[in-house]
Amino acid sequence: MSTPREPGAPGTDSGASAGSGTAAPPDAPFEETPWRRLDPRTLLVHCGWMAAPLGSLALTALATGGRINTEAWITLAAISASFAVLTTLGLIRWARTEFRITVPRRGAGAGGTSPTFDVRSGLLTRRLRSVPLHRIRTVDLTATPVHRVLGVTVLRAGTAGSGDGSSELSLEALAVPEAERLRTELLAYADAEAVANDPVVARINWRWLRYAPLTFWVIGGVFVVAGGAYRALDGIGIQAWKLGFVQRAFTEFGAGALWLTIPAALLVILALGSVGAVVLYVENWWSYCLEWTDSRTLRVRRGLLTTRAVTIERARLRGVVLREPLLLRAGGGALVRAVAGGLGNREENRKRSGLLPPAPRAEALRVAGGTLRSPFPGSAAPAALTPHPRVALRRRRVRGLLFVVLPGTAVLAGLGAAFTPVLLHCAWIYALVTTALSLWLARDAYRNLGHGLDGPYLVARSGTFSRDTVALQRDAIAAWTFSTSPFTRRAGLVTLTAAVAAGEDGYRIPDLPAADAPGFATTAAPGILDEFLVHPGPAPVPGQRSR
Repeated sequence: MSTPREPGAPGTDSGASAGSGTAAPPDAPFEETPWRRLDPRTLLVHCGWMAAPLGSLALTALATGGRINTEAWITLAAISASFAVLTTLGLIRWARTEFRITVPRRGAGAGGTSPTFDVRSGLLTRRLRSVPLHRIRTVDLTATPVHRVLGVTVLRAGTAGSGDGSSELSLEALAVPEAERLRTELLAYADAEAVANDPVVARINWRWLRYAPLTFWVIGGVFVVAGGAYRALDGIGIQAWKLGFVQRAFTEFGAGALWLTIPAALLVILALGSVGAVVLYVENWWSYCLEWTDSRTLRVRRGLLTTRAVTIERARLRGVVLREPLLLRAGGGALVRAVAGGLGNREENRKRSGLLPPAPRAEALRVAGGTLRSPFPGSAAPAALTPHPRVALRRRRVRGLLFVVLPGTAVLAGLGAAFTPVLLHCAWIYALVTTALSLWLARDAYRNLGHGLDGPYLVARSGTFSRDTVALQRDAIAAWTFSTSPFTRRAGLVTLTAAVAAGEDGYRIPDLPAADAPGFATTAAPGILDEFLVHPGPAPVPGQRSR
């Protein structure tokens, strides 16, 4: 058995634990529970790293007609040696990684004890991590294509205070049925009372695929893939820009009429990006289902090649974000993300917090309300929220002119004066187009600004390239941050940030009137700013000298 623990201890790390065959004493507060091991296929998962170097060697041999030079043989020998070392270490790690769930012994008089999840691992230094089940907030099952082929998955249990990932327990890898049973065991102590309404909040609707191209990746994804392909070819010694068909393509592109070739190239990029966006949408959201497994547990299941099942405890759900990127908003769509604790660091939180893929805005509002178990605050028109002063619109216009219009116009004008008058025409065209675009975006950003209180929720809306409406539980706000700059102080504005131990850790309300911000923060979360506020004292008595 493991080293003794104090009843109710939040967790234990041990440098050297005893063997697992010792019998428990009769008065032990915990029942004897056998240790379980990872699936033996874990060793095959660790061999997945060989795909990249072996694939590089294969491409090199293919590009050189089967001739492998001395450097390639040295690389192959290094891969073989690394395989032997890593396989041995993986075998030892597999043999020395064990886990179990301990349950308090009935009638043992162990007041204050609670069921725990124990993970014992380590190569040279043995480590025992023991976490009470009531502190486990999320259970995530993730399977990459390699895991899917082998029939295994990775289980990650997020605990309270695991925002940086340091308190997360991870087991790689378990057989899928075993992982499902373990997740059920970890969540067995949650309240299993059936919910009053339909537990299924949303399922995938393939008509939503029309929203897939209305994202940044429809254009940016093409350049990301092209850059990755260039780096891969460069890594195996192939210079893509020297290939014959690439040089011929550039020559024909430059020889053609630019007013035809440039739009044609943009259409090709949009077509490729749209296909890639649809494929990525299907991969990420295949078999999507958002459901309440019980009255306290929300679960999201999705994925085709890489499957993901994220479980969020209702007590850790602090709100939701209705996100409307510019293109998606133009198409009448939106997506929903959770504001919840225990989802890992910032990068992991972005992967796990998704509750709804790009879908119709009406569906997004319904899912957001189903997640909160109440109508989504801020679902009305933007005018329902408190607008911000007109000086915020002026600031956005000035920033657009100073940081977008002026630099580009100056560069084109300078190059035109130095080299060719054609660039002078490009300068005034650029200035005209970007000025109109900047003024329109500034107007849109200002109209999207708004804040207010709706029952137990703080509602804030901002952004133009991505208009985000966050509904945040007021009792979850832990601190306030007031941010100003010389320009905002002159304009009488302040940016108010609500700090919460969930989601992105802080949610901004930009460009509030400086005189109204303290009062709004005090009303939204009473008690935080009391010691910093100066209240007016009693009126002075006439004729009495003030000190």
